[in-house]
Amino acid sequence: MKQIKTGIVQHAFSEDVDTNRARNITGIENLAAEGAQLVVLSELHDSLYFCQTEDVDNFRYADEIPSEFTEIYSAAARDNNVVVVASMFERRAPGLYHNTALVFDRDGSIAGRYRKMHIPDDPGFYEKFYFTPGDLGFEPIDTSVGRLGVLVCWDQWYPEAARLMSMRGAEMLIYPTAIGWNPDDTADEKERQREAWITVQRSHAVANGIPVVSVNRNGFEEDPSGQTSGIDFWGSSFVAGPQGEVLFMAPDNASCEHVVDIDLGRSENVRQWWPFFRDRRIDYYAPLANRFLDKK
Repeated sequence: MKQIKTGIVQHAFSEDVDTNRARNITGIENLAAEGAQLVVLSELHDSLYFCQTEDVDNFRYADEIPSEFTEIYSAAARDNNVVVVASMFERRAPGLYHNTALVFDRDGSIAGRYRKMHIPDDPGFYEKFYFTPGDLGFEPIDTSVGRLGVLVCWDQWYPEAARLMSMRGAEMLIYPTAIGWNPDDTADEKERQREAWITVQRSHAVANGIPVVSVNRNGFEEDPSGQTSGIDFWGSSFVAGPQGEVLFMAPDNASCEHVVDIDLGRSENVRQWWPFFRDRRIDYYAPLANRFLDKK
């Protein structure tokens, strides 16, 4: 059995990039001291979630590869002998930016990167203003702790992304995330949204027979434009096993650092019991490549 001690860092963030980075590094150090072999941070953890508004000044948060950003998290991985999944606003070229997850191996090297493929554009989540859709496909990243299927936030709603990562041999799915409630929504509506978010990701674990790690930020962040009531990020970072069983759930209203034992060996047993890959009717799935199927 292949046991992976996985650490999650659920934090609230401030305007101060240096302070956010220092807290992230401390989180990595704390979890490594507890035996973590893999540590996952949330989405865009350098700053406040700047996508609440469309403002060219926010491009200042972007970093190139390599940069001070990569140096800091490379050193954190190397110094603590852990694999780190980090999230960055990548400046690829002038006027060309991505929402990118970087994976640092235990020696500090960059094991790989994933550029967010599905880019939302909704009130409070104006990501299309900032990010070009990813062009690296759904390719798992090989690390010293296993083959990681790293996706980002809005990707978590798409079963196609999870399936393709799994078909390419990902041993677990990892989702750095920034998602929350509109404070104006009713309590019932808030809970429906959070439960839908949890349920769809647990279903990816079930359908593909592999664990899922989802790490969100927490805390309230104002809309600088004042056009909305801001976002109350709902935390609730969680780890699910290959049958969708919840192995750990963080609180929805507080920061949290926690190590979860994940048994990758269970995936083969689950796939033997539930052989979804064996029974897929791939000879009839070609229409899935269409945007929509109009009535004949």
